Amino acid sequence: MILTIASREFRTLFLSPMAWTILAILQFILAFLFLTQVEAFAELQPKLATIEGAPGLTDIIVPPLFGNAGIILLLVTPLLTMRLICEERRNKTLSLLLSAPISNIDVILGKYFGILGLLLLIIALITLMPLSLLSGAELDLGKLFANILGLLLLVSAFTAIGLFMSCIAGHPTIAAMGAFGMLLLLWILDWSAGMSDQRSELFAYLSMLKHFQNVQSGLISSADIGYFLLFIITFITLSIRSLDNDRLQK
Repeated sequence: MILTIASREFRTLFLSPMAWTILAILQFILAFLFLTQVEAFAELQPKLATIEGAPGLTDIIVPPLFGNAGIILLLVTPLLTMRLICEERRNKTLSLLLSAPISNIDVILGKYFGILGLLLLIIALITLMPLSLLSGAELDLGKLFANILGLLLLVSAFTAIGLFMSCIAGHPTIAAMGAFGMLLLLWILDWSAGMSDQRSELFAYLSMLKHFQNVQSGLISSADIGYFLLFIITFITLSIRSLDNDRLQK
């Protein structure tokens, strides 16, 4: 049942121009940034060849590309998740969904994986950009995998927060603004954590950017992966509990 709901949600995204528009705009922006980094590497290559231990092609192109993708997806994900439950409630179809012989877990996970399917497609398209360089250059595939994993964990956490905000908000716009505000707060916590006179271990741990950058660097640790998994599980559980309350009120 989860796969049925997920596939329905995924197909619904492409019935409206939103998904197509987001894919087109994202590819245009990220392709421009990618080509800019390739051009910068081509200009720096003669100087880098004379420096021992200089950063290679992967270091100059891949982390900035996936880092920029993370920032852009922070803006885009709330737009994709804002209507998941909120729109069902506004259109009076949520009561029909809750009266169906399916569990709240199936509903939440189905909608979660439906949106995540589109984000996985976006990540796959982004990955094709650096992979295109293999025809004439060498890449550190280990670092490339680390960046893919980091972005996957990041957007999974984004989607979990967006889904939760859609469950508790009364309007899609409020859900999008709430999700964006929460994601932005978690993103910039690292700024205050990095200040020597105001360093906070709690802020440093809660910072989503810090854990993402740790995975990006190739230093994949159980602490960083555990952070994202705990984050995802927490907000999916909260979404299920919120839907439980809606079902009890019907």
